[in-house]
Amino acid sequence: MDRLPKVAIVGFPNVGKSTLINRLSGKREAVVHSEAGVTRDRKEIEAEWTGRRFTLIDTGGVDTADRREMARQVKRQVEQAIGEAALILLVVDGKTGIGPGDEDLAQIVRRSGRPALLVVNKIDDFSRVDLVHEFHALGMGDPVPVSALHGAGSGDLLDMVVERLDELGEQAGAEAAGEIRVAIVGRPNAGKSSLVNRMLGKERVIVSPEAGTTRDSIDSVVESEGTRFRFIDTAGLRKPGKLREDVEYYSRVRALAAMDKADVALVLIDTTLGLTDYDLTIIEEAMKRRCATALLLNKWDLERLDLEDLRWRVGRKTTIKPPFMAISALTGRGMRDILPLVRHLYGLYTSHIPTRQLNLFLQEVKSDHAPPMVRGRQLKMYYISQPATAPPRIVIQVNNKGLITRGYATYIENEMRERFGYHGCPLVIQFKGKRS
Repeated sequence: MDRLPKVAIVGFPNVGKSTLINRLSGKREAVVHSEAGVTRDRKEIEAEWTGRRFTLIDTGGVDTADRREMARQVKRQVEQAIGEAALILLVVDGKTGIGPGDEDLAQIVRRSGRPALLVVNKIDDFSRVDLVHEFHALGMGDPVPVSALHGAGSGDLLDMVVERLDELGEQAGAEAAGEIRVAIVGRPNAGKSSLVNRMLGKERVIVSPEAGTTRDSIDSVVESEGTRFRFIDTAGLRKPGKLREDVEYYSRVRALAAMDKADVALVLIDTTLGLTDYDLTIIEEAMKRRCATALLLNKWDLERLDLEDLRWRVGRKTTIKPPFMAISALTGRGMRDILPLVRHLYGLYTSHIPTRQLNLFLQEVKSDHAPPMVRGRQLKMYYISQPATAPPRIVIQVNNKGLITRGYATYIENEMRERFGYHGCPLVIQFKGKRS
C-alpha cells in the first residue's frame, strides 16, 4: 500500500507551526498570521526531502479566549496526532522559553512512546543557540533549534525527520513482511477481545462486561496454512458525543488509525443490539480507509437478525456489498471460517485483472448500457487498465471526463463487482480524458 507516513506538527498557538510547515513543505498552504490560533482547520500537506515523501499534518487552531479550554483542545490535538502519525514534532517558542502547558504536552508525547522530536522555533540568531538548553527540562532529548521564518536549521530538521522515518519504515516493513494486516473494529463490548482470545486460545486481551475495557490497540499474530495474520484488537468505537474521557477519545483515534494500517477490516456487530446507525458509520469509516471489509455478526447464539434486512440497510450506505458471517466468540461458532474469509478478501484486495479481460468487460458494458449523452455530447470510452492493487485501481480512458454521470459511474462499478467478484473490496475507478 502506497500510504505515506504522517508527521504531525503540534504545539500551542503562536509558536510558529504554520510557518514551519510552509518551510518544510516548500509550499504556502498553511495560513500564517500574528494572531494566535489562526489555523482553524487541520490540513495535510505532502512534502519531500532527499527523495523521501511524507505527509505533514498541520493541526487546526484552538479557541484562545479561555486558557483552560485552549489547553484542553491542544492536548486533544496531540492525542489525535499520536494516534495516527508515525512521528511527532512538538514545537515550542524559543523566544518565550518553556510556556504554560508545554510540560503537559511533552509528558503526553513521552508517555505515548511515539517517536518524537522537540523543535525550538524562533531561534533567529544561531550564535545564541544556547537559548535552547533550558528545553532539555522537557525530557524529550536534544532540542532542535530552527527559525521557520528565515529557514535556518530547517534542512537539519528535515534530515532528522527522514532519518527517523527510514528507521520506522524498516521496522514496519520487517513486521509486515508476508503478513495480512487485519483491524477488528466495532462498538465497545461488541466482543472484539473475546474474538481475538478465541482465535489465540488464551486470554491475550482483558475481557470485561464493562464497555470499552480495551483501552489500547494490541497486535496479535496468528499463523495458518503458511500465512501470518496480524490482528489489531482496537478499543471500541463510540459515538463522539459519548467520548467523555480523554482515554476513550484516544482509543477511538487509535481504532481509526488501525484501519489506516490494515488491509482487511472486520466490523463486529453485536446482534443483541441489532444493526445500529452507528454500526453503519463504522462500516463507512472502514471503507473511507479503503480496507477490504466483512461484517461479523457476533453473539448469534443469543440473538439472530434478518439477513435480508441487514443487506438492504448496508447496501444503502455503501456499494461494496461486504460479506456477512454469523459467529459466536463465546461458543466458537463460525470461528474456523474467519481466516479463510480474510484470506479471500485479501486475495481480492491484491488481485490484478489482465488487460484483455478488462477490455472485453468494457465492450460488454457499453453494449448492454450505452454511455450517456450530456449536453449534446456522447461519452466515449476507449480503453481500460489496472495500474495498481491494494486496493485495485482501474483507469478508463474517455474522450471527456465531464461527460461521466454519477449514475453511469455507479453502473460500471456495480457491473465490475458482479463480473469479478469484488464484494467487500474497495474499488478505485478513475476516468481520464484525452487531456489528462
